[in-house]
Amino acid sequence: MNKTVNMNLGGFFFHIDEDAYQKLNRYFDAIKKSLSSDGRDEIMNDIESRISELFSEKLTSEKQVIGIKDVDDVIAVMGQPEDYKIEDNEPKGGNFTYATSGTRKLYRDKENGIIGGVLAGLGHYFGIDKVWLRLIMLILLLSFGTGFLLYIILWIVIPEAVTTSEKLEMRGEPINISNIEKKVREEFETVSEKFKNADYGKMGNQVKYGAEKIGSSLGDVIVSILGVFAKFIGALMVLISSSMLIGLIISLFTVGSTSFLSVPWLDYFNTFNYTNTSMWFVTLLTVLVIGIPFFFLLILGLKILVTNLKSIGNIAKYTLLAIWILAVGVLITLGVRQATEIAFENKVVQKEIININPTDTLFVKFRYNDYYTKSIHNNEDFKFVQDSANNNLIYSNNVSIELMPTEEKLPFIQIEKRANGKTFGEAKQRAEKISYGFKIEGNQLILDNYLLADVKSKYRGQEVALYLYLPKGTLLKPDATVSRYDDTDGDYFISHDKNYAYKVGADKVECLNCPKEENDDDDDNSATVTINEDGVKIKNDTVISNSKEIKELKINEDGIIIKTK
Repeated sequence: MNKTVNMNLGGFFFHIDEDAYQKLNRYFDAIKKSLSSDGRDEIMNDIESRISELFSEKLTSEKQVIGIKDVDDVIAVMGQPEDYKIEDNEPKGGNFTYATSGTRKLYRDKENGIIGGVLAGLGHYFGIDKVWLRLIMLILLLSFGTGFLLYIILWIVIPEAVTTSEKLEMRGEPINISNIEKKVREEFETVSEKFKNADYGKMGNQVKYGAEKIGSSLGDVIVSILGVFAKFIGALMVLISSSMLIGLIISLFTVGSTSFLSVPWLDYFNTFNYTNTSMWFVTLLTVLVIGIPFFFLLILGLKILVTNLKSIGNIAKYTLLAIWILAVGVLITLGVRQATEIAFENKVVQKEIININPTDTLFVKFRYNDYYTKSIHNNEDFKFVQDSANNNLIYSNNVSIELMPTEEKLPFIQIEKRANGKTFGEAKQRAEKISYGFKIEGNQLILDNYLLADVKSKYRGQEVALYLYLPKGTLLKPDATVSRYDDTDGDYFISHDKNYAYKVGADKVECLNCPKEENDDDDDNSATVTINEDGVKIKNDTVISNSKEIKELKINEDGIIIKTK
């Protein structure tokens, strides 16, 4: 049984085995001896921070103590000091295991940036010259005006590369002792070079330096102010995305549970489900297509709120992305198949002669079936019903009537049953299965206001269009129910709710006993205007207000003279 030691490493607290602690101390001592005095403290701080990260990855809920094997693994990653020597900022003769394999992390490179280092950091991450990114941002700023908002959001969301380890991660370089020391020495040399080449006698450089400092300070102030706004946006993103995800999960176990439960919307879904796909499967695909983007939105919101939140990992990200692409593809495929099932429309036509005398009046009315409804005014695109023999049917009021002129001697009615299908032949077969009733009793034409179809045919635009062809001179008396289903051109026939009598004319159906105000189109309002040396005279026989008629209107030097009857 070994003793454990409490250790503070890189700002993190660890429990470490005593033997492991001693080996780690010897490792740190060896590193210090191999480093020159220039920048030694900063290099050691960066190395400790990196080792602290590696130790944190090894700890789990079952393992809370760092052992000697963990120390050996970390040393294998970071490399042994005696394996290399830094001369002229280049590693020589070193063989060491790298911490990463060129994997980059997204940071802001403020050292090489103009404002906040966003574009410089994106350039490192995607391996693109930052000049091109700046050019794209300039185009967005000048054309759409969205570049500024995008830059501010990225400035808030992307962290700045502060430590040496973060700067190495930003460039995708291995985080080991060699690269940490090399990076620190480069920064020291850069600073030294600036001091050597600085010309303090020139005010221009001082002004430039001061402007940069002011700009940097102003940028920090803006970031601080916008940080509060960013937290609010992050909280809003978390609230919206979590609510949506909860709703989608609930819908998956309610809407999508039709395989196990009998739910009222199942029949409606199956009526439009031309591909016969399981409702549970369609719901699952919909949940994935909508839910995965909202899940990533939730993660982004949490990252804005929690600075040190760990990533879900590239494997999980790419797996979810692949699932989302697959779900979208399957839904698109189902949608295309669904559309092809109703791509064509066809019909069957039935013609019936109405044998009446030219002097007889044709009465037309619609009737309803009181087994399915209790009012002629009910209007259903479709609903599910059962007939008296317990057969499942689709009931619909998609029925219309249109009055048409004909040169034939006798009136006749043409019934067109229509439906959609994957082919013309399939659409016609479905139309033939539509059940529609009517009857002719003497001079009465009685029409059903509904149609019936088998549930197995599904609802595919089934409808009945009636065309009543009337010879010139036919006397017609439609019932008030006809106006509900009338689809005739208003220039040929104006349907009324009342039982008026009509006569078919040469180019329109004329009302014989309609009130005068309903036949205003037949009024001929005319006026005569005369202009001569006596003035202006207007004669009008039209009735005006107060039931008086204008007989004569005269305008001359005496004024305006109006004479009425």
